[in-house]
Amino acid sequence: MNGLEINKELPVVASGLKKNYGTLSVLKGVSLRIERGEIFGLLGPNGAGKTSLLECILGSRSYDSGSVSLLGNDGRRRNRRLFERIGVQLQASAFPSYIKTGELCRRTACLYKSGGDWPALIGRFGLKQCLKRPVSALSGGELRKLSLVLALIHEPELLFLDELTTGMDPQARREIWNCLLELNGRGVTIFLISHYMDEVSFLCSRAAVLHDGRIAAEGSPSELASLSPSSSLEDSYLSITGGEAVK
Repeated sequence: MNGLEINKELPVVASGLKKNYGTLSVLKGVSLRIERGEIFGLLGPNGAGKTSLLECILGSRSYDSGSVSLLGNDGRRRNRRLFERIGVQLQASAFPSYIKTGELCRRTACLYKSGGDWPALIGRFGLKQCLKRPVSALSGGELRKLSLVLALIHEPELLFLDELTTGMDPQARREIWNCLLELNGRGVTIFLISHYMDEVSFLCSRAAVLHDGRIAAEGSPSELASLSPSSSLEDSYLSITGGEAVK
């Protein structure tokens, strides 16, 4: 990622986003701003609308009202030049089962003007032994690492990650965390959806809790933690979302 040029516009601005699925209201006027060069975390229980919010921001799902700006561009107007600047790892990535890992990386790199050094990324995430394996033979953790390689292959300046480390062992999670901190140190802005309080505390400069289709709280991890008498981010999260803290 040498020579990465970071755009000066705010990477993400969402204003009053509403999304309904029939009579079910999933997003009820969500607004958020992500500053250039930060790691922003999004927390929320299952069904809170986190993935729907991400898809609305990316333009892969329509929204009923509101507005989105991505790197200074109207989020509804998807264009190749914009998405060459954005990397995305989705919670459920669908790859052709027959394709081999190395071939998938080569084909993905060919889609971009800047294909980057994908063999270095493969080595960085310990996937060299997987290059000749079909994607269907990879473990869940290997698939998540591969999805991150593909998201980074064109050296994006804005990166979206949806529960990237779910199911990974502690060592693999820590390796991913260190990589994300390195990327952020080079100026990459990261939007991270996570269920792990330790992950958000370790990585994020700011975070928001999405609950019942609304942003229920927002601030630094320490500010969010201070909302609980125990100064615990997890206890604060449980209090905000109607859960019960351990006594």
